[in-house]
Amino acid sequence: MALLKRADLPAEVLENLSKNVKALKNRKVKMALASHPHTPRHVSVPLARQFYTFELMRVALLPSVPADVKVAIDDILISRLKMVTAGERLTLARRASGRVAAALLLDVEGGDGKTLSGRDGKIADGKRFTAKPIAHETRVMQTALENPRLTETLVISSVLRPLAGAGLVSAVARHPKWSKRREIRAALLRTEHLSLANALEFGREIPAPLLSEILTNSRLPIRIKNQLLRESGGQDGAQ
Repeated sequence: MALLKRADLPAEVLENLSKNVKALKNRKVKMALASHPHTPRHVSVPLARQFYTFELMRVALLPSVPADVKVAIDDILISRLKMVTAGERLTLARRASGRVAAALLLDVEGGDGKTLSGRDGKIADGKRFTAKPIAHETRVMQTALENPRLTETLVISSVLRPLAGAGLVSAVARHPKWSKRREIRAALLRTEHLSLANALEFGREIPAPLLSEILTNSRLPIRIKNQLLRESGGQDGAQ
């Protein structure tokens, strides 16, 4: 551990250390090796696959870890989201990287890998779910939206994904921070789930030519598109 605290260690020394089976039996040594700025990627990423959920989160947030390794560790963590417990999901939504928080915005399944139904009492994968797990997923989503590492770009990417449902679109459209961003409003107008009230509110602040361009690539229902265009005076209606 004293050796691994040295920031000037060359990659050759770190690679040799990764072959020391006795040293790597200690999890602190393993984490310090994976998070060292000079550890080769072909060493740090396989090591990270052996970490527990919160170990992955902590390593990915360390400033010493190279950016490409952080992305790889985030990908490992995201691939495990279906297997973590409800409490872990909530903690990750609050404290993990922005990429993990964005993945939780889109993750509409329970911790046991079973798809949650949209309403209380529906059956999914042969199991009946109640409002309790659905309420928890809503809490995870709301917590992820408050994650300080979540960025505008990640929010836009999330709401425009095919997996984005009405719950996420509504949550972003009502959020006191994200709903005020112009680019996010434009992205929400391209989704299929934005309510008429929100669409009209956001459309009023967008110049008619730009609104018409946005709606050309929008998945909103035709009736909402037509009303937006009439209100803006841009066109008589969408085809």
